[in-house]
Amino acid sequence: MDFLYDVQDEKRVFSALQYMPAAEQIEQLANFYKIMGDPSRLMLLMALEKGELCASDLANVAKMSRSAVSHQLKALKQAKLVKSRRQGKTIFYELDDEHIHSVLKVALEHIKEGADHHD
Repeated sequence: MDFLYDVQDEKRVFSALQYMPAAEQIEQLANFYKIMGDPSRLMLLMALEKGELCASDLANVAKMSRSAVSHQLKALKQAKLVKSRRQGKTIFYELDDEHIHSVLKVALEHIKEGADHHD
């Protein structure tokens, strides 16, 4: 295999190469974090951590207009971070699956631990 630079630790380099996802998966992962990188979207995702809510209730929790909430929910649904169900005239939203719960939980724990270490 050709490398750009001299390899210092061949075993670790090859291990890293084996672990490395395909370029398409890296792109998808970058898009995932891009979608989650918006504070408004994160607030909506965190609000859904405790269960499903309708757009009006999400707007109240996030202190956002219903129009802004709807716009963000559309992006979250397209990214498969949120799913919805209709009950009569009301649409309820919830996190798409357990992976989203896990990502949010681990990220928040990391932030809280970082804050504890810098006090």
